[in-house]
Amino acid sequence: MLNGGGEGFDAPRGGFYPHGMLPSVRERIYAFISDKGLRKTSQRDAIIEAAFSTTEHYTAEELLAMAKKIEPSVSRATVYRTLPLLVECGVLKEMDFGKDYKFYDPNYIDHPHHNHLICVDCNKIVEFEDQHIELLEDCISKRLGFSPASKSLRIEANCDELKKLGACKNKKRSN
Repeated sequence: MLNGGGEGFDAPRGGFYPHGMLPSVRERIYAFISDKGLRKTSQRDAIIEAAFSTTEHYTAEELLAMAKKIEPSVSRATVYRTLPLLVECGVLKEMDFGKDYKFYDPNYIDHPHHNHLICVDCNKIVEFEDQHIELLEDCISKRLGFSPASKSLRIEANCDELKKLGACKNKKRSN
């Protein structure tokens, strides 16, 4: 639990559903793809499976590598065409963390109100929820005469482990 009554859920690979995504999510994706007039392919299946086989954020290139482990024929083009479909479907969130590339967050289905803390030293992304932050965002919006349509909080911070020890176990990950 983080300060302020929030809850971190920086889960290891494998995610909340150790046997893949929820069937309802899979059905939602395939109904959406079908409504778009697109067909179900082994490449797209592998990308979708890889996209929801983790709770960690990933880039398109990282998703390509994960999908190729499932189906070696997955192409970069298919990954780049499938990601916007998953975002438009509402099962995946595209995140801009100030890099030259976007991150994709598969955790919004289960935790639609979570926020992000990004370490500027090692690029680690930690997700957290905090009812106090949510209340504060609502109060500020109302006071200024607005009703929130969507909310996103990103905190960029320096790594205490790097400051104390001169090294950080997450530094090797180069996002």
